[in-house]
Order: sequence, then structure tokens, then C-alpha cells
Amino acid sequence: MGLTSNRNKPNTKVAEKTLLKNYASCFEIPVINFEEALRFGNYLYEIDIKTNETGDYNMAFFPVKGSVGGAIVWGPGSVPSNKGSLLYLNGVDDLNNLLIRVKEAGGPVIMPKTLISKEYGYFAIFIDRGGNKMAFHSNN
Repeated sequence: MGLTSNRNKPNTKVAEKTLLKNYASCFEIPVINFEEALRFGNYLYEIDIKTNETGDYNMAFFPVKGSVGGAIVWGPGSVPSNKGSLLYLNGVDDLNNLLIRVKEAGGPVIMPKTLISKEYGYFAIFIDRGGNKMAFHSNN
């Protein structure tokens, strides 16, 4: 049995199931220069990211209060990219404040704050210091 399009078929099972609170459970941001990535992350959010060495990997976990967290990761196979999936970071109250910090830290903004819709808020896209294409999202 292969995947088929259900675009035009009503999904009666949705009512039977509870929708997930989050469809992402965690994320990793691959880096080449671990210390520079830590400085960039700490500067953007004005935090102190704690590091952890696990075998061949160095990881730095973003402190969170919620259910979705993430880490900066250095090690085998951790290759930054500006292609592929796009990670949206929390743009907090107004993502323009974070975009200013991205520019100050030397990361280019490739799409400024842009309205998605009144319902979904705003987004912006930038390249981090390691070469990863990422985005911010906020309601304001």
C-alpha cells in the first residue's frame, strides 16, 4: 500500500484523535565552529546556553519552559546548510528586535519581517553565522 493523496477526502479520524500540542519535539542546529555558534545564540536571546559533551559530539541546549527544545550540535555529520528544511525560532514579542541582533552579530537577513496573515502572524528569514538558513516567527 503506497501513499495516496487524501486532499479531497474528509478526514473522519481527526475527530477521534486528540491533535498533538506540537508536531516538533526537538531540533538540532548543526555547526562547524561550536564556540562561535554559542556566542551567536547567547547574543540573540541574551541567555547562557549550557554545553554538554557526549562522545564525539558537543551539544548546547537552549533553556526552555515549554515542551519543544533544541540544541546547537557539533560533531560527525553535523553540517550547516542553507538548503532543505527551515527551522523557525521563536520571534518573541516582536521579531524585529531579534533581526537587529542578527545583523549586529554579522548574520545576514534575507527576508525582513513579513506578514503571513492576521491569524498566523509574522516571519523573517536569516542566515546564522555558521551558514544555516533559519527563520523567526512571532504573532506581532
